[in-house]
Amino acid sequence: MKREKQKELLRLLEEDSRLTNEQIGMLLGVSTAEVEEEIQALVADKVIVKFPALINWERFEDDQLVTAMIDVKVTPKREVGFDEVAKRISRFPEVQAVYLMSGANYDLSVMIEGKTMREVANFVSQRLATFDSVISTATHFILKRYKHDGIQLDERDEDQRMVVTP
Repeated sequence: MKREKQKELLRLLEEDSRLTNEQIGMLLGVSTAEVEEEIQALVADKVIVKFPALINWERFEDDQLVTAMIDVKVTPKREVGFDEVAKRISRFPEVQAVYLMSGANYDLSVMIEGKTMREVANFVSQRLATFDSVISTATHFILKRYKHDGIQLDERDEDQRMVVTP
């Protein structure tokens, strides 16, 4: 499959991973078999890493997890830079994401989830801050999600009242 078709395939899957291979084939103008082969190849090459559903948990559960973004200042290690520390941090089960950052007063941005703020605080003080190369941390708690992965989560129903003017 040509690069442009691959790109379109990836965009279609990213937008709606529930599309069938037949539907994708029709949209791309290729056979179902070609779509299947291409998806398998993209999975094998780790271009496609997951087929997730985006859940707005605030509309489903009363018992929410606490999400925090932690800015981490790190001393890079010779020959491995920030990679070794980032990989060690990413192995913790409560860690959802780890990013190397530029243009900030910190080096890594770590997103974690915990049952309570205390659990997040304990993670920072007992696990993260104990790494030799961690110089400092700053924890930011997410209070409300408005948009995630390009999807509006807090869309209010349009006001259906008729406008009355004098």
